[in-house]
This record gives sequence, C-alpha cells and structure tokens, in this order.
Amino acid sequence: MPGKSEPGVSGMSFWGHLEALRWTLFRMLAVFFGGAVAAFVAMPRIFDRFILGPVSSDFFLYRLLARIGDRFPFMPDFGSREFHVDIININVSSQFMTHISTSFYLAVVLVFPYLLYELWKFIRPALYDNEMRYVRLAFICGTLMFYAGCAVGYCLVFPFTFRFLAEYQLSVSIVNQINLSSYIGIFLMMIFVMGLVFELPVLAWVLSRMGIVNRALLVRGRRYAVVGLLVLSAIITPSGDPFTLAVVFVPLYLLYELSVCVVRD
Repeated sequence: MPGKSEPGVSGMSFWGHLEALRWTLFRMLAVFFGGAVAAFVAMPRIFDRFILGPVSSDFFLYRLLARIGDRFPFMPDFGSREFHVDIININVSSQFMTHISTSFYLAVVLVFPYLLYELWKFIRPALYDNEMRYVRLAFICGTLMFYAGCAVGYCLVFPFTFRFLAEYQLSVSIVNQINLSSYIGIFLMMIFVMGLVFELPVLAWVLSRMGIVNRALLVRGRRYAVVGLLVLSAIITPSGDPFTLAVVFVPLYLLYELSVCVVRD
C-alpha cells in the first residue's frame, strides 16, 4: 500500500487538525474579503461595461449575430432595430445593496482558485500518493470548467434569455420596465448555474472513481439525457427559435459526451 504524501502530519492530534482548519478558514476569509473590497472599489468602472453590457445592442454577441444575420436569412434578426433596456430602481437601498452583493459574488469568482488551493492544502496530508494525483486533477479541471461555464453563461445563455424576456409583450399596452434587483438576480443566477453545470464531467469522473457510475450506464442513458437537456435548454432560452435552442443545447450535450469519455468502463 502506498504511503501518505506527508507521513509526519498524519500523527497530528485532533486539536492540531482543528488549529490547521482554523487558519485555513482564516486565510480563505481574508482573501475573500480582500477580493470583495477590490471588487467593490472597481465595481463602478465595470458595472456599465460588463454587467450591464447585455442591455444594449452594442453588446458584442448582438453585433456578431447581426453581421451573421445579414448573410444568412434563417438566423434570428438581431440587427433590425436598436435594442436598449433602461434598468430602473424602485427601492431606496437597492443600488447600494446591489453594489455590495455583486462585489461579493464577483469576489467568489475571482478568488475561486485560491479557495480550492487552501482546501487542497488542508486535505492533502490525509491522502495517499495516488489519491492526491486524482484530487489535484479534479481541482484543476473543476476550476477550469467552472470558469468556462461562467463564460458561456455570460456570453451566450444570459444575453439570449434576457433579450427575449425584455422584448416579450403579452399586450402592447404593457410597457416592460426592468427592475435592478430582478436583472441582477437573473444575471448572477444564470452565470453561476452554468458554472455549476459545467462541472458535470468532473463530477462524473469523480463518481466513476468511486464506483458509482460507469461508461455503460451513461451510454444507456444517453437518449434520456438528450430529452432532458432539450427540455432544460428550452427552459433556459424560451424564445423558441431553433438557433437559440441549439446554442444552449449543443454545449450541454457536449458536456454529457465529455462525461461519457472521462468515466471508467
């Protein structure tokens, strides 16, 4: 049986482990709050360009699709008129609370690799050499996939969903006025949900190492997964046109196929 990666640490007492955990949590909180303060200071400069980017037709995705739509008539029409949504505030404290909450969420994204690193350092002495290699790989891949999912959520999923909902009218007598809290809530939810969804291959790989799932199980469930992913894509992008549905469905399906590839036979 292979030995521990750091045998001397395995003899640490309960209080020694508790003290190590206390300092790990202290460092994580310190870095997190430092990131939150930095995000709070930078927020006024990035809020208009980044967070409120999808509210205007100047958003890079809308401009790209408008150029593509000029050449391919079957594409959704993103260039026929100017798109702009005024975000309103109806609560006295909403702007300040949004400033704080968004800074905390942004800090989580920014310091996510460091938080994982601190967790890795804490559990590393308890792992065998072969286990340490697997956990290290899971942490690295999990971080990369989380950022990839957040990027897909921001660049594709949220803009499509927001534009459809902002332009949808049950009646011409009803004027859409988007509240700041509603916008930020959907913005953060969709980006973080996509970040978590992109962890599917890593989760499948870990479960396969634990003997819970295998490749044959995922292959047998492929047809059900396709139906489920289509339903999920339709919920995320309710516009109904095939192109928008495919933009969301294809990455999700590729994640499932990647999960099939990484699990054990």
